[in-house]
Amino acid sequence: MRRKRCDLVENKKTLVIGAGPAGVRLALERAEAGEQVTLVEKFPSLGAERIPRDRLVNPEQAFDNPDLEKVRNHENITIFPYSEIKKVQKEDGKIKARVVKHSLRVDNTKCNDCKACIRVCPVNMFDDFNEGLGFRTAVDYFNPATAEYNIFKEDMPVCQRTCPVNLDIRGYVGLIADGKYAESLARIRERLPFPASIGRVCPHPCETACNRQYLDQAISICFLKRFVADVEIEAGIEPTYETPEKKYPEKIAIIGAGPSGLTCAHDLARMGYENIKVFEALPVPGGYLWVGIPEYRLPKKILQREVDLIAKMGVEIQYNVRIGKDISFEELRSQYDAIFIGAGCHKGLKLRVPGEDEYEGIIDCVTFLREQALGIRKEGKGKLIVIGGGNAAIDSARVGWRMGYDEVYILYRRTRKEMPANPWEVDAAEHEGVKLQYLAAPVEILGENGKVVGMKCIKMELGEPDASGRRRPIPIEGSEYIIEAETIVPAISQGTDLSFLPEEHEFKLTRWNTFDIDEETGATNIPGVFAGGDVVSGPDIAIRAIAGGKRAAVGIHEYLRSK
Repeated sequence: MRRKRCDLVENKKTLVIGAGPAGVRLALERAEAGEQVTLVEKFPSLGAERIPRDRLVNPEQAFDNPDLEKVRNHENITIFPYSEIKKVQKEDGKIKARVVKHSLRVDNTKCNDCKACIRVCPVNMFDDFNEGLGFRTAVDYFNPATAEYNIFKEDMPVCQRTCPVNLDIRGYVGLIADGKYAESLARIRERLPFPASIGRVCPHPCETACNRQYLDQAISICFLKRFVADVEIEAGIEPTYETPEKKYPEKIAIIGAGPSGLTCAHDLARMGYENIKVFEALPVPGGYLWVGIPEYRLPKKILQREVDLIAKMGVEIQYNVRIGKDISFEELRSQYDAIFIGAGCHKGLKLRVPGEDEYEGIIDCVTFLREQALGIRKEGKGKLIVIGGGNAAIDSARVGWRMGYDEVYILYRRTRKEMPANPWEVDAAEHEGVKLQYLAAPVEILGENGKVVGMKCIKMELGEPDASGRRRPIPIEGSEYIIEAETIVPAISQGTDLSFLPEEHEFKLTRWNTFDIDEETGATNIPGVFAGGDVVSGPDIAIRAIAGGKRAAVGIHEYLRSK
């Protein structure tokens, strides 16, 4: 397939990201056509210069690219070496990029190329040049031709960078190793107000990135967080927060007492805001942490304790208050200086099959888990079928088993390999007696006398990968079968419920019916209104919702202080 070449336009400004052979060639081509070119390179040097001479098969060919010298000296090219693109956005038909330029950590004007620093450097890192198969020291030369050195070390450990809230994992794990549990927990609370809760439910993406796994196994980062939090609970210690030096009188309304909303309130309180009110439609705090995560995974008393700590900071939480019904959104805007929306995704999606809305006994997973958590739905009997392969499906099935259903099945249209649920949760469900049927999908809900009696299913086979990267399930013609059931719980996904907004609102929304926000501040297109958590990202893990609350708290503070 031939590539379509972009037209060269004189006086046009072009951004080229990456100064490898292709980037250097393209930058030069554009510049010679009269365009103003900005070349951004994450390494301190350009092209093949970054490859150490002693690691090449033919060192004499390392720097024979004549384009490098032309690029460096071209009047139409501005070079940003050792720089990163932090944000790219389109405004008024033009693309704007935010570039962060890093400083070299070695003064090369005083270096005599003795390499003593390399010999004594105590920090070993994966050698990128050899695809991580070997090691190099943190200090290394980036331009052997001119004997220039730098300390190539990430600004933060890879585990911390992977954590959505950038917890100082190296710091708090190190304090635990030294037996300083209280100091470790204090370090965690600098970025996370729910260490005991998140320590129980987080899928810990940080551990997936942990470098220790390349030697033996990843450090149990998540369980260590839970450990120090539980030590405090068992010792009966009540944590305290330092009183903010400054106090701010502005009134801030938080919609939703979930992890995102409570985190935003917590951070604003620590900044010194004294008038923060959280409005929660449910009779309990925590949002999906309370009504979506079962008791056996997250005990309610653990979550309640951490919410109480936030309330003790001066945050007022009002329960059973539904925005749009008990108080209008416009009233909030008129009464408060800033608003944060953290309403979550509490709307279960439908299967869209015949019979779904005709019979009693079919209930979406969000409602099923919420009613069980609130004590509305206490017992089950007969056979329960859960449809889906995510964590909500696993939770629904395991909750159903505990409610007393005789048999519990999970139907999933792909195989175990493609299930998005945490593997350890799937293992636990099977161990408890939940039966999984793979490569099966619902076709029709069956019922008699107004009640569900079963479901017609069809067998599937996997085809080519779809947009998600997983192989697409394809129905097998003529393979329909019927499975009996008294209760059917679709757990295919969740959506937002924005019914609390005015019918004629001006919010900019995405095609998924979530808020379109500024990714740095959490601000919506309406001045003074911010959003975060699942109402922005769609259904996601709690730690990312917390990150959204933290981002908005900073954005709200900057907004109020600039007024």
